[in-house]
Amino acid sequence: MHVKKGDKVKVLSGKDRGKEGTILEAYPKTERVLVEGINMVKKHAKPSQDNQQGGILNQEAAIHVSNVLPIDPKTNEPSRVGYEIRDGKKVRIAKKSGEALDK
Repeated sequence: MHVKKGDKVKVLSGKDRGKEGTILEAYPKTERVLVEGINMVKKHAKPSQDNQQGGILNQEAAIHVSNVLPIDPKTNEPSRVGYEIRDGKKVRIAKKSGEALDK
């Protein structure tokens, strides 16, 4: 996948188009990501040990990875991802500026 946990991304399509957030979790098998504050859904929860009250909770739902692009650290705009070998390691780079996305 072209994004990882902790990446700052911009949403390209869907009801939250144009919003930015940080990836909380990535699910490579299903090609989906969980982005902070994006695709909020209501979940009905029964009372339990963890949630004594129960009720309706707001939480993020996963969106497809093709609907997000990582934000270029140099230009602060969304950029496609390329790969290069730097110092013997494969590194993700932003296509717009050539800046490394991995730290």
